[in-house]
Amino acid sequence: MKKLVLAAALTAAASTAYAGSMADPVIEAPVVVEETAASSSNAGIIIPLLILAAIVAVVVD
Repeated sequence: MKKLVLAAALTAAASTAYAGSMADPVIEAPVVVEETAASSSNAGIIIPLLILAAIVAVVVD
C-alpha cells in the first residue's frame, strides 16, 4: 500500500513539473503607433485662410 501511495505521489509530482510546454515562448512584436505630422494638417487649414484674407483685403480696398 505504501508503494502505491509513493508511486502516486511521484507521478503527481512529475506531471506538475512538466505541466508547461517545452516549446519556446511566443513573443509578439510591439505595436508601433505613428502620429501624422502636425504641419501637414495645419497647412490644410492655413492656406485657405490666407487666400480668404487676401480676397477680403482686395475687396475692402
